[in-house]
Amino acid sequence: MTAPTFIFESSAFALGHTIICGIDEAGRGPWAGPVVASAVILDPDNIPQGLNDSKKLNEAKREALFGPIMYSSKVGIGIVSAAEIDEINILQATFLAMQRAFEQLEIMPDLALIDGNRSPKLNCKTQTIIGGDAKSLSIAAASIIAKVTRDRIMHQHDLTYPLYGFLRHKGYGTAAHAAALAIHGPCAEHRKSFKPIALILSR
Repeated sequence: MTAPTFIFESSAFALGHTIICGIDEAGRGPWAGPVVASAVILDPDNIPQGLNDSKKLNEAKREALFGPIMYSSKVGIGIVSAAEIDEINILQATFLAMQRAFEQLEIMPDLALIDGNRSPKLNCKTQTIIGGDAKSLSIAAASIIAKVTRDRIMHQHDLTYPLYGFLRHKGYGTAAHAAALAIHGPCAEHRKSFKPIALILSR
């Protein structure tokens, strides 16, 4: 298993870019909760050890890396609620979360490396990288910040809506989640435009 590297960033520096951020999101697929994005500008001389695609790290490792990334890097976080997702659709909500994360950075990058094959409109040049969270250290760091932030939000929602098991499945469409929905119906944090929730509401 190959780990992400700083090759994309180094190549961009060689082309004259001076401030580079990585951007990634968490939570496009779940039935409930927000979509969260993060933009991270790493310090090339102080990159936390162990960065990787958040999906390849367990929760304890993600939590352990969250603090070092926040401490050593410039970080922006963007959150788009379930209600907003229902208004504008999940693709546009993902772009909006990325834009909000970018705008939260205290210094403006001149290049954003973005996980995926489509880019939001940002006030800088963008480069999309398919599977970028497993290839670029900046995007890997952003994936960790986005995932940990979203998981913490879902933990809070679990305290507010304990009937759904958000702490366990984080809003994803598990059998336990579907069973809870069948019994209790959706709550305010469910994405009512998503087919499984819309079907319940149409009954």
